[in-house]
Formats: sequence, C-alpha cells, structure tokens
Amino acid sequence: MIRLLAIALLCSAASPAIAQAVEPSAQPDVVVTGRGLDDRVGDSALDVVTIDRDRITDNASGRLESILRDAAGLQQFRRSDSTSANASSQGISLRGIGGNASSRALLILDGVPQADPFGGWVPFPAYAPERLGRIRVTRGGGSGYFGPGALAGTVEMDSATPDQLSPLAMGVAYGSRNSLEADGSAALVRDGGFATISGSYARGDGFTPTVAESRGPVDRPAPYEQASGAFRGVIGIAPATELQANVSAFTDTRDRGTAFTANTSKGADASLRLVGHGAWNWSALAYLQTRAFASNFASINATRTAATETLDQYNTPATGIGARLEVAPPIGEGLSLRLGADVRAVSGRTQELFSYVAAAPTRQRYAGGETRNAGLFADGSARLGRVTLDLGGRIDWWRIADGYLSEHVLATGASLNNLRFPNRDGSEATGRVGIAWRPIDAITVRAAAYRGWRLPTLNELYRPFRVGADATAANAALNPEKLTGYEGGLTITPTATTSIAVTVFHNRLDDAIANVTAGTGPGNFPGVGFVAAGGVYRIRQNLDAITSTGVELDASWRIGPFSARASWQHVDPRVVASGAAARLDGLRPAQTPLDQVSGTLGWRAGAASLAATLRYVARQFDDDQNTRSLRPATTMDAVATVPLNRAWLIEARAENAFDARVEAGISGNNIVERATPRTLWLGVRYRMR
Repeated sequence: MIRLLAIALLCSAASPAIAQAVEPSAQPDVVVTGRGLDDRVGDSALDVVTIDRDRITDNASGRLESILRDAAGLQQFRRSDSTSANASSQGISLRGIGGNASSRALLILDGVPQADPFGGWVPFPAYAPERLGRIRVTRGGGSGYFGPGALAGTVEMDSATPDQLSPLAMGVAYGSRNSLEADGSAALVRDGGFATISGSYARGDGFTPTVAESRGPVDRPAPYEQASGAFRGVIGIAPATELQANVSAFTDTRDRGTAFTANTSKGADASLRLVGHGAWNWSALAYLQTRAFASNFASINATRTAATETLDQYNTPATGIGARLEVAPPIGEGLSLRLGADVRAVSGRTQELFSYVAAAPTRQRYAGGETRNAGLFADGSARLGRVTLDLGGRIDWWRIADGYLSEHVLATGASLNNLRFPNRDGSEATGRVGIAWRPIDAITVRAAAYRGWRLPTLNELYRPFRVGADATAANAALNPEKLTGYEGGLTITPTATTSIAVTVFHNRLDDAIANVTAGTGPGNFPGVGFVAAGGVYRIRQNLDAITSTGVELDASWRIGPFSARASWQHVDPRVVASGAAARLDGLRPAQTPLDQVSGTLGWRAGAASLAATLRYVARQFDDDQNTRSLRPATTMDAVATVPLNRAWLIEARAENAFDARVEAGISGNNIVERATPRTLWLGVRYRMR
C-alpha cells in the first residue's frame, strides 16, 4: 500500500502541471485520442470479438477474467477467479490447446505485454474495468505485430478515451461474506490532452474452497484483499503527435482456505509511448515492469485434521523491460503496411524454504535466470474491391541465459545442489496470411493460416511448485512451443446492429509444455523432495503435440434499448505423445472442456440498465491422465442499475445467482475445490456529468 500511496501523491502533484500544459489556448490544433495506431484493414479476414465499454463496466463480478469469458474459448487454467485461485494458476489460453500457469494467448494493455515476467500468469486484480475503454479478442496465432507469445490469439486492452471518461467517478458496494469493493477516478480533459488518476480496493472474508463433503477441521474460508492504482497522462506535443505516459501499481493477497496457503503478488508498471498520426503513422514505446510473488504450500493429512507447511516461496522477484518501434508509411488508398521491431528482456528468481521437519524448514532453494527476445516484423493489408488480403510475418532471435539452481542445508550451509544450466539461443520465423471476400455487403467469407511460438517462462524452466499434496518439478531443458493452424469462417451482418459469425479451425501445438505424471507418493522425487501419500509427482515436459479442432459461433444484436450477445465454442483437443509420456497419447489436455457457452440479454435506457448472463462450461479433466473429472457447470449472473438523478445510481449485482457448484480442481486424494458460490452485491455509484 505504501507504493500505491506514493503513486497517488505523485499523481495529485502532477495534475495541475498537466492541466496548465494542455489549456486550449496553448495548443488549439492538437487532437489526442490516447490510443495507438488505427485498427488494421486486414482485421476483417480474422476472427475478432470486441467487448465495448458498456459491457466492460456492467459486469456482475467487476473482474476482468469474468468479462473476458464473453469470448467463448478464452479461459484460465482453472475455473476459479482472482478472489480464491492461486495467482500462479491464472494463465489464459484460447481454442482448447490446454495450458498451465503460463498464458498461451498474448494479453496487452496500450501496447504493453501484461503477463507476469517470471511466470506468464495474469495479475487480474491489477485491472479495474472502469479504466478500460475497449477489449478486442483476436482468436488464432501468428499476430506478429504485437510481439511473440500469441500462440492461440491476442487480447488487446485499450484504456478509456476522453469521450468515455467522467470528470469524477466513484463507487462503493457491499457484498456477501462481508465483501467490500470501492473504486474512484478523476479525469481532466482538454483539447490538447487529458490526465486520469484512479484507484480501486476490494476485500472479503471469502468462502471455503473445499466442498462440504471433502472438508475437515483444517478447512476454513479464504479471505482476500486487493488494491490497485493508476495514473495516465496524454498530451499533444505537435499537431499530429501525442505523448502517452502510464504508471500503475497493484497489491494482491489471497488465502487458499487452510493454514500455510497464503499468496501475495505485488507489481508496478511504467510506460511511455509516442504516437504520430500524420502522413506517416508511427509509434515508439518503452516500458518497465516489476513483480514480486510469495506463496506458502501445505500438506494436509488424510483425515484433514492437520495442515503441515511444506514450502515457503517467500519471494519471487521479476523484472520485464522492453521497447517497440512501429512505422506505417502512406502507400495508397485501401492499403496499409506496418514495419517495426521490438525487444523484451525478463529476469527473475524464486527463493524458497523447504523440506520441513518438526514444522521448521531445513533447506533453502534459489533458482532463476533470464530470457531475451528481439524481433523484426512486417504486416500488410490491401482492400481490393470486395476482397481484402492480409499478410504478416516476423523473425525472432531468442536467448535463455544464466539459469541456475542452488540448494543448501540451513543449519550448516552445506551445498546440496549448485547447478548452472547451459545458455541456449535460437531463432523462430512466424506469420499469418488471411483473405476476406464480400460477395454482397451483408456477407463476408474469410480464411486464414498462421504460425506462432512461445518461449518457456522462467517459472517453467526453473521453479518447482506444489498444489496440496501434489508436486511438480521444473525442467531447464524445455524447448519453445510452436503452433500452426488454419481457419475458415463466415460473418453475416444483415443490419448495422446485428452480426453472426461462425469459424471452423484446426491447430497443432508442437513441443507443448505440460505437467506429466511421473510417480505417486509417498517418496522423495527429483526437483521437489518428499511427496506425501496420496500425492502425485509430475515434471514439466515437451509433449510431441496437442491438436485442437473446433467451431466458434459469435452473435450480437441490438434494437433500441434491447441487446443480446452470445458466444459458443466446441473443440476436441487431443494429446500426441510418445516416449515417457506415451500413456497420454489420445487423451485430452488437462482443464480443457469440449464446450463453452456465454449468452447475455440486456436493456439500457440512459443510466438505467438490466443484464443477465448465462454461462455453461462442459465437463473437463483436472489431470493429464484424464482420471479426475470436473463436473459441467451452468451459472447465471445479473446486474441492474437504477439512476437516482443525473449523477447518482444504485447498483445491484448477483454472481452465480443460483449457487451452482463450479468445480475448479481435484487434489491427489480426491479433495474437490470449488469456484465462487453465489455472491450478492448492493452499491451506489456516482458519475459527474
């Protein structure tokens, strides 16, 4: 919280200076947007879902991970949200290609990649929906102009623009289990620029994650406390050039429902972006990210009467630094070209106490390293009558360096392991080609093929971890993942406010990184130490491949105050495996349901609104061997806002209104964990008009 308070004080001090700098009389001809370069002409050849600001702000949970589920197929590794999940399990993916803690979809905010530099998971509490203006989900890999990592797709988040901001906005809500949410923002908008400062806070006593029939005396509710703050300033420094500055920070503390299961995440980001909107459009971006993560792990006895600490990952600092330069020269009507380069370097390490005896640690572990990536990209689009062509590619040079694992005895300092892993480097060429044809104005036929790649994270390479009695070892020899795929689709827009899109796709993810079962407890295993009875020992390995074939359907409709939107994905993913992982061949990747559905009905008249969202997720397996089955789940969310006057309104929200049982995980001794139960909220919100 000290960091957040410092940022708030700096923002308060900076606001008057910015206000003076952007007075209309000083720069009357400058028009700023706060966005990057314009959307690409070739996007019509791709499978794109847009979530607008009304939908972002009118969500029952008020959490980004729930909002993203409007695009079926976009999922976290587990079903639980950021109030109860372990933060390191919240990587995002698309199109059923599986996952683990690391994201297989690229998430960016105002051009900056957002995945944790060490682990690749997403710090969801860092993003208050009120700060966002638009989210675009592009399914399918090979999105070279945003950088590497877009194996399954790209999620672009844009901060709110001046026309979406209120001079002053705030809200507070009270919910089930003594939960509290509060947020506030202030915006100063002038012809030559704007500045915003915002903050959010959430806490709750939490629910008990272990389901009733699996509980014992050790199980308890899992409280959480989270906060974030952000400052953004955008100022025109020339008639066609603007400077965008962003500073943000967050803190996130969660408990997992037993003793010795707390985890804490903290982070701060800063970025500067220059955007030119003249004859030559261009963008220059530089950013810095810092993260710190800590987590405790426990072993629970068979009767769930005692919890024993097994690992204290007391600090995992990580840093990401990067830059990006992009140029879009004028090449003619209906044509677009983007040329650019980007670079990103991440470093981090895990620091842990482990091998507990009589409730005290006996050993200490340090492990970490760094990765670097530099890339060149080109992306072009052409609209030729009723045909649009899209072609893009990039080449990346990567390096994995300075990896190490050091373990020693606490009492004597005697070394147990002092490993230095060899440096590795290589290059990857990726790209995408697409075509869209409009035989008539209301119909677009499209097709695309692509290739993407992802470098293993430091977490996958070097950090072992535990979930309950289960333990997973890292693997410093992991290869990058590489995906090839193709898709075909049809988009029908019979009216300006009605759209139906269907897409059929096939993906193959080679060298897929997975947690492969290699033994069961009790016993000592390489890289993790002792695994208790009922626990499972796994190691990260490159599988031969994961294949994924499926269909997506997205529809939206609006007439007057009424609206509806629906999204459905059906996918049949399969593992291709041989050698030590041969027993996984033909099975489904863990945590990948065959079907996901999301549907929303809404009504809006001015500030008054009603919306109800129905979501369904099919049965899925919690483990790689497909022995632990998570039930299908259907949930209903609802939100209503009632204005009291032009500025004040009352807000009522219901998450999982019918209290459906949403299973999130099953541990080695068949203990079932659930996601968020029914949660009701009542609040008040103010927006200055």
